[in-house]
Amino acid sequence: MTIRGFGVHTAMWAMDWTPEAAAWAIPEAVAHGIDFLEITMPDPAAFDPGPTRAALERAGVACVTSLGLPLDRLPTNDPEGALAFLRMALDRAAATGAEAMSGVLYGGIGQRTGHPPTEAERDATVRVVAEAAAYARALGLGFGLEAVNRYENHIVNTAAQAVEILERAGQPNVFVHLDTYHMNIEEKGLANGILAAREHLRYIHLSASDRGTPGRDTIQWDEVFAALAAIGFTGGMAMESFITVPPAFAAGLSVWRPVAPSREEVLAEGLPFLRMKARQYGLI
Repeated sequence: MTIRGFGVHTAMWAMDWTPEAAAWAIPEAVAHGIDFLEITMPDPAAFDPGPTRAALERAGVACVTSLGLPLDRLPTNDPEGALAFLRMALDRAAATGAEAMSGVLYGGIGQRTGHPPTEAERDATVRVVAEAAAYARALGLGFGLEAVNRYENHIVNTAAQAVEILERAGQPNVFVHLDTYHMNIEEKGLANGILAAREHLRYIHLSASDRGTPGRDTIQWDEVFAALAAIGFTGGMAMESFITVPPAFAAGLSVWRPVAPSREEVLAEGLPFLRMKARQYGLI
């Protein structure tokens, strides 16, 4: 995976990423000087990669894709179904020209049993991740594992847990994907999570504590960027703010109210704030 610099998650414009969404969002993203887009694919079977790839190539913008698995096709309840879903999604990602696919690729958003993960659940998760990552590698794609909070998934909540799955899977294209929103809940210090991932960390969501505008929140941003500088981070930094959340996604993400007044505020204030911090710490 060669994603570098600053990106924006497409939830800024549309969770349902259609050719029409791509046609108006990509030029706006370019106007804000982004290096890449993170395109969410909640329904990869319905995703048409052609128009998005053409629009990205015209604009000179890179991309990664992201998703979570359906709750009826998880490694822990239907490993073959999970693998089939991931292979199909990876094919769509490759057709879009993505550098990687990342997210909750080891499970689903809302996957909770009410108990700690069992050894059998961890074993099943590792097997699916290893096989899916091998398929991704053959397509030239990175395969990212995003640690998310305990309310969204019970398998991987911390950087250390993501590293454990990565090391057991044993595929060189697997990387850790952290998110400051989730880290603010789960890690014993934001820097500790980044340090735990170290050389495996190739992608990070720079998300406000309320998923709104970075800089107008309670994340300790100096701690985040100092830790990234300390490990020599050179990967992708994506601002993720959930401005557009349809009801189907609101339930899984627990976003019940607006997190920012507008997309314009987040792009005009949050993105420059994050860039300023990255320059301050020598990351760009």
